[in-house]
Amino acid sequence: MQHSPIPTPRGRPVIGHLAEFKKNSLDCMIRWHHEWGDIVNFRIFSQNFYLLSHPDLVEEAMTEQQDVFLKMYNPQKPRGLQLFMGQGLVTSTGQLWSQQRRLLQPVFQRRNLLTLLPEMEKAGAQLLARWRTFEPDAKVDISGEMLHLALEVLTRTMFSTSVLDRVDVIAPALEVCLRYAAATVLSPLDPPLWVPTRRNREFKRALATLDQIIYGMIDERKANPGQYNDLLHLLLSSTDPEAGTGMSRRQLRDEVITLFVAGHETSANVLTWTLYYLARYPEAMTKLRAELREVLNGGIPNGDQLDQLPYTKAVLFEAMRLKPAVALMIRKVARDTRLQNYSLKAGSLAMVSIYNIHHHPELWENPEAFKPERFLGQKASKYTFLPFGIGPRFCIGNQFATMELTLLLAMLAQHFDFALCDEQEPEHDMAVTLRPKGGLKLRVRPATSVL
Repeated sequence: MQHSPIPTPRGRPVIGHLAEFKKNSLDCMIRWHHEWGDIVNFRIFSQNFYLLSHPDLVEEAMTEQQDVFLKMYNPQKPRGLQLFMGQGLVTSTGQLWSQQRRLLQPVFQRRNLLTLLPEMEKAGAQLLARWRTFEPDAKVDISGEMLHLALEVLTRTMFSTSVLDRVDVIAPALEVCLRYAAATVLSPLDPPLWVPTRRNREFKRALATLDQIIYGMIDERKANPGQYNDLLHLLLSSTDPEAGTGMSRRQLRDEVITLFVAGHETSANVLTWTLYYLARYPEAMTKLRAELREVLNGGIPNGDQLDQLPYTKAVLFEAMRLKPAVALMIRKVARDTRLQNYSLKAGSLAMVSIYNIHHHPELWENPEAFKPERFLGQKASKYTFLPFGIGPRFCIGNQFATMELTLLLAMLAQHFDFALCDEQEPEHDMAVTLRPKGGLKLRVRPATSVL
């Protein structure tokens, strides 16, 4: 069968497309999709990449050829998130991944997650109380506020404790690790970690800070087991149904730090973008408040009521469509293969652009518009809406995230109004997760009528 050539933007000698891609990787991928189509070939130094921006390509690669499009992990030469998340569920592969998935699956059952709602509520109540001390129409960095809120939710549900006194240490350490991890994927010629460059030393210090905090909490719990109702207790109690064994101290550390990153960074960004769109589209806030008034009457949703808020969830899903927290998935092409009529080379990296798929004009009517109604009464195809990934590695924490986000949005929207400080849409900043560049300020004022 004759193969179609894969469109390739013009690059530079030696470095290929590095300069253009590194300047703003997301905007670059958006532009290439508009100009070149659903599959694009590009190069950074000697590393070849394929950008995939259509669900048919994703289905073929991630489902029909999942033995070819593999998660990257080389314990001898780790890159990206593996550098600080180790072999947690997001980064591990093969038999270890299967074992960890079996261990973690029972932890995230709905009945366990419902018991964590009171801790999520406490974190939300703390934020509301602090915001009530602000001057009316205060300009608030919503991005930073949601980051702290998500960290507080995670540590309360993970460790039954608060970290508000340590946020100024934990948040910068996570930021350094995330940015360093993203850079190693795009810059294969950067010096290895053992070379004492400024960036390497900064990364090692940040990693040591996180390890000290996480190992400290794990060791303290093991020394004083007691009765706890949190995720760490469930992790410590979990045993592999096949092997009958639990997790080692290192495995626990890797899974905890994986939940730290996946559980707070993504939730923070979803809430940030959601509040931005509610400020930009006040008619959506009016509809949201009407639903909250009818179902909650000013209260805080319990487990049953969370399932009675379809428009609230639609608002969140539409924000996740427009600004997916994880905008990109990367897989290594294990051997020469084909997708449709295109030939792909072994050793290349395939980038699945969730952002481009979520904005694809063939898949979504008026794709740039914020229309929560898209998610009412019908379910989007699993290959066109990918906020939690796809296939066997579908995010294990999707129920936790949906509960958390729905609860916190219901609490915030009932008590506060949000208005734009700037009519211009924020620039994108993609350091593993998609966030507004330089933060995002909104005017925050108490709601004119509390529900």
